[in-house]
Amino acid sequence: MLKSVSGLSVPLPALTELQSDYLRQASELWNKSVNFGSSNGEGAKAPIPDRRFAAPEWQSDPASSFAAQLYLLNARTLQKLADAVEGDEKPRQRLRFAVQQWVAAASPANYLATNPEALRKAVATQGESLKEGLAHLVNDLRQGHMSQTDESLFEVGRNVATTEGDVVFENELFQLLEYKPLTAKVHARPLLMVPPCINKYYILDLQPSNSLIRYAVAEGHRVFVVSWRNADASMAHMTWDDYIETGAIQAIELVQEITGAETINTLGFCVGGTILATALSVLARRGVQPAESMTLLTTFLDFENTGVLDLFVDEAMVKMRELTIGPDSPTKGGLLKGQELAGTFSSLRPNDLVWNYVVGNYLKGETPPAFDLLYWNSDSTNLPGPMYCWYLRHTYHENNLVKPGTAVVCGEAVDFGELDLPVYVYGSREDHIVPWDAAYRNLAALSGNQGRTRFVLGASGHIAGVINPPAAKKRSHWIGNGTAKAPATAQAWLEKATEHAGSWWPDWSAWLARNAGPMVAAPKRPGSRQYPPIEAAPGRYVKQKA
Repeated sequence: MLKSVSGLSVPLPALTELQSDYLRQASELWNKSVNFGSSNGEGAKAPIPDRRFAAPEWQSDPASSFAAQLYLLNARTLQKLADAVEGDEKPRQRLRFAVQQWVAAASPANYLATNPEALRKAVATQGESLKEGLAHLVNDLRQGHMSQTDESLFEVGRNVATTEGDVVFENELFQLLEYKPLTAKVHARPLLMVPPCINKYYILDLQPSNSLIRYAVAEGHRVFVVSWRNADASMAHMTWDDYIETGAIQAIELVQEITGAETINTLGFCVGGTILATALSVLARRGVQPAESMTLLTTFLDFENTGVLDLFVDEAMVKMRELTIGPDSPTKGGLLKGQELAGTFSSLRPNDLVWNYVVGNYLKGETPPAFDLLYWNSDSTNLPGPMYCWYLRHTYHENNLVKPGTAVVCGEAVDFGELDLPVYVYGSREDHIVPWDAAYRNLAALSGNQGRTRFVLGASGHIAGVINPPAAKKRSHWIGNGTAKAPATAQAWLEKATEHAGSWWPDWSAWLARNAGPMVAAPKRPGSRQYPPIEAAPGRYVKQKA
């Protein structure tokens, strides 16, 4: 790390220009501050162009106004300075990320003594806001994470994850949920959903109004969902192969056995899509093609462009993980704690996911509003160390899964090009976890399906773009022009795509129906004679806390 940083430098001309610009703008800002409120300082009370300083107190108080504007000037200058640095690309990116974190943390809005809005509220409430803020802080310290919503208002199985169904199978890794039909007839081919194991499945079943699971059931599909177990010490030895063989492959075979269907439709979300595609590739190597179709939602198959997350991954970091919680550790395993992953993802958007709550929860003593998505986001999961280390090395670090025959999983050489089935690929345009152009690269990775891949782009981010029910009439999505051969680049595709208002779900539903077979009578009971119901959905596994 020291060697890479020592190779960075700022060209003297760029440094000189930045210094000159900074002194000029700082002088102008000081002059406006000196004339604050006078006839010569008419522009001093203009709104500050940053929502952190939107409250009237920031404009009405000269010291606060000056502090906020000087902070913004310093932030812009530091970011320009980081952009001007020359050297190797990854150290430059890490430097920019570090500057972003420091700039976000240094805002005067984040500290009671320099936040006039919080100070005014403390005076107006006679200190009650500070008392409430301290209570929120103590509660968050006790629960081990910062509250992003009022978690007391939600309970899994009561007002989130409420679609009616049953657990029809369980092993040490997952429970298989089958949902009760909402239609008299269902498609002959069932649908299996594989959610990410780094979060809990109920992002797909938050509430009836925004549940993708309930939507699929209402569209006439017999739906099964994998509910991953929250890893504990008994799972610390589990590997990527376990998640493929004992997880996704076993779930696929169970759905076939329970329903009697020769082939099934499949869906994977985020890393669940990576697991699903890997499992189907392993089965293809074994001469088995159990999937009639595959849907990939904000999924990496090709990890060439992983966006900001690439900053955290290099050989030293991967090796450190392998030596501490991976197969090379003294205990041959360990756990990656869920809060560590949650903290990493929050750092990608520090103002929105960290400091916003510091100010609201602690300085102002406000209880964050109820929001089901943020409740799910706080319900973190642990991962087995060996599984995580394999995934880290072979995807983010070495990108082996997309190289035919390079990655060996469950004794088989993975080759996504052997998957010959229709595929629906969805990406979110503002996704900071799976950049949409990276999702588009899945089309090239799935070259063996003879052009039967449909790519759809949704507005918004990694989660909000996916969980966008039609009834909400929000956002939009883009669909390609229907040519058999997809353009080589994501940007070329977008230039020819057509934007449509509202949710992408109906487009996916129509595509899925074409692969789901004829309508048959809906089953009267869940499971089968060999796999009777164990307990009602959502089951025990999803309720386990990290």
